[in-house]
Amino acid sequence: MSSLTDIIFLLLIFFMLTSAAIQINIDLPESDSRTVAPTDIPVMLTMDGVIKFKGKVTKKSNLRSLIKDAKLSSENSENATVTIISEKGVPWKNVAEIMEIASALKMRAIISTQPRR
Repeated sequence: MSSLTDIIFLLLIFFMLTSAAIQINIDLPESDSRTVAPTDIPVMLTMDGVIKFKGKVTKKSNLRSLIKDAKLSSENSENATVTIISEKGVPWKNVAEIMEIASALKMRAIISTQPRR
């Protein structure tokens, strides 16, 4: 039983370290979800129309090829996940476009949220 605790502790440290690599400085939508998901391929959308891929500003036209390249170079390419970090108030059309790109590439897409206050 203690080995399972060790594994869970190591996973917790791993997720804490990898989540610290991505700085989220925007107001996220709120939800009751408590799931911690991996941030393999982060895409950030802001209210002013800026799209950031892995922290670097990019154009919407380049996004599909960037996500595809990131999936191919990922260690976990079969289960790679696009994490959509969308500021509160961004039109759902923009979020849906990212989800469609992920779906076309046979990837999962999740939306980052913050806990309800």
